[in-house]
This record gives sequence, C-alpha cells and structure tokens, in this order.
Amino acid sequence: MAVTYFSHLYAPTLKEVPAEAQIPSHQLLLRAGYVRKLASGLYSYLPLAVKVLSRIEEIVREELNQRGCQEVLLPILGPSELWEESGRFGQYGPELMKLKDRHERTFVLGPTHEEIMCNLVKGEVNSYKQLPLNLYQISDKFRDELRPRFGLMRGREFIMKDGYSFDADVQGMEESYQQMFLAYRALFETMGLKTLPVAADSGQIGGSTSVEFMALAEEGEAEVLYCDCGFAADVEAATAAVTFEYTPQHTDAYVKVSTPSATSISEVAKTLSVLEKHVVKAVALETEQEGSVVLFVPGDHEVNEIKLTARFGEWHFMSKEELIQAGLIEGFIGPVELSKAVTAYKDVSLCQRTYWICGANEVDAHLLDAKEGRDFEPLATVDVVAAQAGDLCPECHKALIAARGIEVGQVFQLGDKYSKPMEATYLDEEQKSHYFQMGCYGIGISRTLQALVAESHDEAGIIWPLPVAPFAVHIVLLDPKDPDIVTYVEELSQQISEQGYDVLIDDRSSRPGPKFKDAELLGMPVIVSIGARSFKEGVLDLQLRKDLIKEKVELNQAFFTILEKLQSLASSK
Repeated sequence: MAVTYFSHLYAPTLKEVPAEAQIPSHQLLLRAGYVRKLASGLYSYLPLAVKVLSRIEEIVREELNQRGCQEVLLPILGPSELWEESGRFGQYGPELMKLKDRHERTFVLGPTHEEIMCNLVKGEVNSYKQLPLNLYQISDKFRDELRPRFGLMRGREFIMKDGYSFDADVQGMEESYQQMFLAYRALFETMGLKTLPVAADSGQIGGSTSVEFMALAEEGEAEVLYCDCGFAADVEAATAAVTFEYTPQHTDAYVKVSTPSATSISEVAKTLSVLEKHVVKAVALETEQEGSVVLFVPGDHEVNEIKLTARFGEWHFMSKEELIQAGLIEGFIGPVELSKAVTAYKDVSLCQRTYWICGANEVDAHLLDAKEGRDFEPLATVDVVAAQAGDLCPECHKALIAARGIEVGQVFQLGDKYSKPMEATYLDEEQKSHYFQMGCYGIGISRTLQALVAESHDEAGIIWPLPVAPFAVHIVLLDPKDPDIVTYVEELSQQISEQGYDVLIDDRSSRPGPKFKDAELLGMPVIVSIGARSFKEGVLDLQLRKDLIKEKVELNQAFFTILEKLQSLASSK
C-alpha cells in the first residue's frame, strides 16, 4: 500500500456548493474534488474517485471470480445488425445512442451487451458439456438520457458491470441466477453499502423475473415498498392489496344519486361524504392490443404506466373525442350498462369488493352500492394499480412502508429472449439443438460510488466505509516544516502502509482550519492530526470520521491504536 502527500494530489476542493448540484451526494462529490462535469450527463473522475472506483471493482471481481465467473472485455461499439436480430433496435427507444461510420454503416454505443455477448458465445459454445458459463465485464456504457441529472445517478456515460450466464435448461438458469443474487448481496455488504433486494419490472432488458438491489436514501429516484417480514418491491412491480373497510348501505338494490359537476374522485367523495378509497375510479384507454378499454381501480390509487404497457402494449388515455366515440361520459363512467364498444377490467385489488360506489354512465350521476354479479357481469382482472404505502403486504398482510432508493444492481432471468431470435444454440447428449437459457446481471459501478456517498455523509462531508475509502488514514500535518514531526509522521505512515492500508498526509502549508475542513469533507475513515504543541506533549489527536470525536493518543502507542481502529472498522462493515 502507498503513502500519498496532499501537495502532490490532484483533489481541488470547493468551499461553495456548485449551482448545478441539486442533491447532497452530487454536491459533496463536486466539492470534495472527486468528479468534475464536462457536459450534461458527462463527468470526469479525478484521482480520489478513481481510487474508490478501483476498490468497488476489486470487490466485485473478487466475489464473482470465486463463484466461477470469468471476466472479458467486449467492444463498446457494436453493429446495429445484432440489435435488429434481437428485435431491440426499434424497441429500445431514443435512449439508444447510434452513429454511422464513413461507409454509412450504423453502429450502437452499447447501454448493455446482451446482443454482443450472445453473439460471442453462440459461435464458440456448441455442447452441453461447456455449460454452465458465466461471463462478465466492467466497462463504459452509454445512454442518451432525455434529462441527465443528479450527477452520476443518471448520466449519458457511466461505468457498469454487466454479466451473462448461459445454461442448458431453466433449472440451470435459475441456479445461476440464485448464485448471482447471493453474490450481489455479499459484495454490496463487503463495500459497506446497505441494500434492499426488491422485486422489479424487467424493463428494456426483458425476461420473466427480476430483482433490483436498492440502496435506501432520501435522494433516491425510485420508490420502494417493503415490509418487516422481508417482502420488498419497487412501485413499478408491486401488486397492491388495498384495504377499504366499506360497509354498504343499500344491499337490495343500488341507488342512483345526483353528483352535479363531480367529475374527479375527490369531488365525488366530498359530495357523497365518503372516503376516496371507497369510490371506484374508471380509467379509459385506447390500446394497441385490445382497442378501447376501461379499467376500474380503487379511487385513491393511480394506474402504473409500466404495468399498462406490459399488459396492453402501446396505449394512451382516451381523448374527449375518443370518449364520445366509445359512448363514454367523462367523469361518470361505471360498470352498469357500460358501452359495448369497450372491454372492461377490474384491478386485482378490487377482487374482495362486492359493492361499488361508481359512475352511473349518466351525466351528473353516480351509483351507490352497485353489486358485481347482480347489477353488472363479473369482470376479468388485471394488475395495473400502482401500489403505495399503507397497502397490505402480499405475504404477511401488514401495512407496507414506503422509502426512496437508488438502484445499484439488478439481476434478470432472461430465458431464451435473446438466444432464440439470435439462433444461439447448443447440442445436448442426443445431439439435439436447444436455445441457451440466459441470465443477465448488472451493477452500476459509478452509480454505486455516488450511492455510497448518499447513504453515508453528514453536513461536514463524506463518510467512506473502510473497504472503499480512497485512503484509510488521513494525517493532518499542522507543522509541515518541523523536521522532527515530519520524520515521525513518515515513519508512522510507513508502518500503517505496511499493514495494507493507504495513507494520505496533508503536508500543505495551509492554515489548520481549511486542512481540518478538507479532512472532514474528503471522508477518510480515520483522521489523525499532529502539530508542534501536541508533539511536544507526546500525543496526537485521533478521530473516526463517522463521529468526529477526538481522543488523545500517546505517540508511542499511535500505530497500535490506529491499527486497532482500522481493524474494528473492518469487522463492523
């Protein structure tokens, strides 16, 4: 391990918060001299950030390699024909970065490498005897984000580990998937990053099953629902078990009531003196797969647009003209005598609800206690509601808790989603051809760097967990021109370095105040300070960055005390 002098380190710190940074982790990375913005969504990594990234990558490699994964490095630039072969060239959307060479041939700057990896393997792996196979890489990726924001959280260029498993059958794929799930849980724990595995939508990658690893942080973009029993899902994938506790007042027949100008759920609930969750809301769509559709959902919930796309393909909310053409009355749509021009569904969350407060399909009118099976035909179910805090856990039926999260990793069961269209096959024992069963496993390396800051910081600066810290020990040398102090610090640093820990010595001729501020801002786990007065007294000041509580340590015991602190930090990750 190495000893580095601050006077030789390129780490330009800032006193003021840059105007471009909106969240604390982004602000701190800029202020502490870890990154610098080049353009929207494009960042340069300075030496301190590179050290953190290297440690993150080292932890990833060690965990994956011991589980039999093999590292490769694939081209960032890939021919568009591969993407057309998989069917994703036109599906991925405008985020896919494309360019043409001098021969007008189209290439893709890879946001992920399913196609290239599948193409690599299908020409070389021909027999079941070569399976299972798990390959991964760590490289730059590109995505043409519409609104790059929040520093490294959502950029146009980012560093990602992407891995792919190839198995002979579904059982093998599931076993590989489980191994990667366990690997991810272990490697994030090693980094000192607390993550929550949550059920997730497969998105543009595809496949049947997916789990995201979320670092819980207030500044996270994703909303997560979880329960103390261990259930967790992001709102894009969670199924709502809605409570409504409604007692019908009219069980013999529904009652039509006047609700003049009450076209929103809040207005209907106020007019009828009921809660919004007691009202059944109608959502009218034009869909690619089924034409005109009306969805009935709980009044206090919104539809999940990702679930809608997964179920109905392309869709949009009906315009006023489309509502009229379908025979629907905006704001008063209900299941009783509903227009035959539409197909009606109810969300699964309404399966336990027998009596409905709903639109009457008549201007300025709603129905109280319309009964499914008596007043309208039983409806087929779909899962389209966005779950929210307070809904019941599908496993233990306790109320779900909401939190914000940063997605740092995701694992997928792909099956033959890519191997089938790309004709990637192997031969079994009987020489029969089968498609590979694939898994996909990603970690946002650069995003993980910022997630670590988001999860571990205070008003003074960053608090790095020891396994990923650029330096384990930051020594603030208050009198850098005193040869005796310098000699002692150099010897102490060398002793620490020989134990496998990097040391940063702040030998700058700055005043003590700014040096202490920088030490707190940069966030190394152990901070030591020594000057002429303390040296004369035979002591130095030692503090852990996580609490900044100073303690006096005798000079002849400093090495052993620092080593003890580092070992304690390592065991408590």
